Amino acid sequence: MSEMESTDESRLTENVIHFARLLRRAGMPVGPSSVVDAVEALTVAGVASRADVYWTLHAIFVTRRDHHVLFDEAFRTFWRSRGLVEKMIAMMSPIAPPRAPADPPKAGAARLANAFFGDAAADRTVERPEIEIDARLTVSDREILQKKDFAQMSAAEIAEAMRSVRDLVMPLDTVPTRRRVPNRRGGEIDLRRTLQASLRTGGAIIPLAFREPKRVHPPIVAIVDISGSMSQYSRLFLHFLHALSTRRKVHTFLFGTRLTNVTRQLTMKDPDEALIACSSHVADWSGGTRIGEALHRFNKDWSRRVLSGGPIVLLITDGLERDDVTGLGREMDRLHRSCRRLVWLNPLLRFEGFEARAAGVKAMLPHVDEFRPIHSLDAVADLCRALEEGGSSGKDPRAWLRTVA
Repeated sequence: MSEMESTDESRLTENVIHFARLLRRAGMPVGPSSVVDAVEALTVAGVASRADVYWTLHAIFVTRRDHHVLFDEAFRTFWRSRGLVEKMIAMMSPIAPPRAPADPPKAGAARLANAFFGDAAADRTVERPEIEIDARLTVSDREILQKKDFAQMSAAEIAEAMRSVRDLVMPLDTVPTRRRVPNRRGGEIDLRRTLQASLRTGGAIIPLAFREPKRVHPPIVAIVDISGSMSQYSRLFLHFLHALSTRRKVHTFLFGTRLTNVTRQLTMKDPDEALIACSSHVADWSGGTRIGEALHRFNKDWSRRVLSGGPIVLLITDGLERDDVTGLGREMDRLHRSCRRLVWLNPLLRFEGFEARAAGVKAMLPHVDEFRPIHSLDAVADLCRALEEGGSSGKDPRAWLRTVA
């Protein structure tokens, strides 16, 4: 092997190693054996186009379907820099093809960009944009971020807040059901299992078997306002609902001028892909608000389907109804009677001087169990604690009405 061929092979190996590190930092299970296989596959395959490089590495590194989106964005981000694919093909083929146009941004772009630019050992031949903000926050920075209003955050702070939301300790509240399960520590006597056990001893000894009600996490039904005044808060809260849906059943509905069920979109494993799917599924994001009409459609079309099992309903809106509020109170009352608890999350509570003067707020408050802010990471953490405690730990919602009476 000539000295030039040896140098080309070492560069190929080094670039594949750095690409594997990027995939690993983004959450894909890529080990040293995969890197060796990838280098051997590229060498043996004799790639002649960008697509050959893409699918050769894809066959080695992608072992699960939900990793395809991450790999696709990582390939576009890493190998586009300074035309690394074209240089690799030039090393392995005498004719280099023209550079392919860049694909539009896809799900996972923010997470992969952070993994890419955060790698201090990345290849020096890769051109990097200048990093203006250090994502490694100090303790003081984190304390400030915990209390900062979502609407006042910069793009970098929003990205950090999304990661913090996904790392929150989710509520572990449980409720008893009608189903019974065995319990060795005591409880009510299980006659069927007791009689079965007595048959083994011929009735000489009757060992008692016990049972207790099975406990499960109560389902969550979230009805989220995505109007112009709520869009910034709604996006952050959807990350919370996505993380919560991995631990219990969550039904999510978005509304502006119409009601849209996005439960299926939020079941996608990748949070970025799930949020993009939600945005593309609704047609009225950042539009107007019709709270009464949205609740009417929910009560009529969805309440019997998703409100079984005694769920907790989280209603996220500022209560600024643009239509007539005549039927809003009636729809709120019906929703309240159909669920275990109705929690209203309102970002306007971040203001110390908030008063329930808006007609929509007055119509809704008499029918909620809890009235909470939802404007910061601290507020989301407080919500988790309140859900786990299983009862209202805040001010009586009706007390807000007495202050303006």
